[in-house]
Amino acid sequence: MTQEDIAWDLSEMFKGAEDPQIDESMKDLDKRSEELSSRYKGKINTSDFTPADLLELFQKQELFMSDLFELSQFARLSFAGNMTKTEYKTLQNKAEEYTTKIRKKITFLDLEISKYVYEHDNVLQNPILTNYKHSLERIKRAYPHQLTEIEEQIILEKDQHGIVAWQQLQSKWLNTRKFNVEVEGELKVLTYGEANGLLGHPDKATRTSANKAIYGSLGRDQEIFSSAMKSICGDWMKISERRKYDSPMHQSLIANDVDKQTIDNLMVAIEEHVEIYRRYLRLKAKLLDLPKLGCEDVVAPLPDSPNIKYTWEQAQDIILEAYGNFDEGFHSTVKDMFDRNHIDASPRFGKRNGAFCSTWYNGKTSYILQTFTGALSNIYTLAHELGHAVHGYLVTREQTFNNTRYPMVIAEVASIFGELLVTDLLLSKAKSNEEKKAILSRVLDGAGMATFQVSARVWFEQSMYEAIKDGKLLDGKTISKLWTTARDRIYGDEVEWFEEMDWEWSMKPHYYKSNFRFYNYPYVFAQMFVYAMYQLYLEEGEGFIPKLKEILESGSSKSPKEFGEIMGLDITQPNFWKLGLKQYERFVDELEKIVS
Repeated sequence: MTQEDIAWDLSEMFKGAEDPQIDESMKDLDKRSEELSSRYKGKINTSDFTPADLLELFQKQELFMSDLFELSQFARLSFAGNMTKTEYKTLQNKAEEYTTKIRKKITFLDLEISKYVYEHDNVLQNPILTNYKHSLERIKRAYPHQLTEIEEQIILEKDQHGIVAWQQLQSKWLNTRKFNVEVEGELKVLTYGEANGLLGHPDKATRTSANKAIYGSLGRDQEIFSSAMKSICGDWMKISERRKYDSPMHQSLIANDVDKQTIDNLMVAIEEHVEIYRRYLRLKAKLLDLPKLGCEDVVAPLPDSPNIKYTWEQAQDIILEAYGNFDEGFHSTVKDMFDRNHIDASPRFGKRNGAFCSTWYNGKTSYILQTFTGALSNIYTLAHELGHAVHGYLVTREQTFNNTRYPMVIAEVASIFGELLVTDLLLSKAKSNEEKKAILSRVLDGAGMATFQVSARVWFEQSMYEAIKDGKLLDGKTISKLWTTARDRIYGDEVEWFEEMDWEWSMKPHYYKSNFRFYNYPYVFAQMFVYAMYQLYLEEGEGFIPKLKEILESGSSKSPKEFGEIMGLDITQPNFWKLGLKQYERFVDELEKIVS
């Protein structure tokens, strides 16, 4: 298989954008939404509605939502793979319009169910609803922040042509632009995916050119992105007030099934231990023979690193072996993803940037999108996304649809664990200290970004809402100042930054999502959660495997706190996060030993 051929096959869902089954599914969902409305609207909060009726409703709702999600998922995946093709743009727009219409029609369900659960404490203990117990607890927590049916419908409508439109514009801008980059002295015109792939190029001048090309272009169009950010944050401030959230972060705490103190403890632990990361940055500068790192050097490969380009087949072999060394079931899942062509990895114009894994509940499988160019970092990305796939395979086979919608803080567990499995394998196979340094540097780069740099994004987002509260205008200059201030809390004086990097915030897609602010701290949570977990695995060996499987199979039927308890740890305490940070420090120690 050539690099250009690594495209996913979505035909198991629908045959294509013009598949008549799409319209048939829409008609069926229309009919079923009418039946739900006729059967339940205005009838849930009545004296004759029982827990048994609630169970029946949950089961109908799950079947309905899994089918609706399948429809919108096919449109999103088709569009992500081919954002410039008219048929996929049309399908995506059609699916968005339809999904919004349907969600408006059944908005009453969540509202009336929430009211019923909130006012009937006994349902949480009813044995016939055991499968949904934690779901009911989460519904009760969220209920005080719901609005009326009309208000909820209006929010769906205004988001469709507001924040969602900003999100699409940001993504389309990145993926339809061409960038002039000097690659080893030769000027090339590249797509965003190609230019972004050069940020870790061995040649410093190439990295510099790629960074300046991307972020300079973003800066020139900063009016677009600052307008989007100002509108999105201002919108969320108003929504938060109407929903009576304690803060703009409150909604994300509910969505992630965690409490504020736990996240505060996490963020305090990060800032208190930032010297661990800075210690690595100084070590990396030494390895690069630089007095200080430039921003283009933060994720650069080491100069004496073996310049290995991996084929797609080699990448498969490495990841299959890594997952297979841990568990045969994990190996089978990963193999199935490869065998069924559920991975889209070829670089091409118009393809969505970044990487993601999307679980298809009805098919009990997943789909992965990334760009594979043969770099070691691509193997880690693939291992990461396949961890998500393993999680999806396990949870869809053990849980009903409601319990598969696990929070982001747990969504990253299997993926980060998979990266560590690959690290162990590669280190065991390394033939020289140069290879080991390259692997450890890659791990410390990736985990450093996910733990420390992403923490800066959390502080940045908090500062934007504080600025709005203080009456400041979020223009491009102000936003960039907030960005660099948060960034410097992590990097201090260890890195020199190009002026163009002041606009780095504008390309982060997480800030443009509707009804989901503070998308970033879950990554920090997951990184430290897994790093603490991995130390237990190294101590317990095979005895740990059932614990991880229980966590992954449980989906959202248990809380993150309960997952910690499965491991015998308390995630609400500061010491838990310090345990995770020790794992990062151990990687730094190991690299230092090799260097010395």
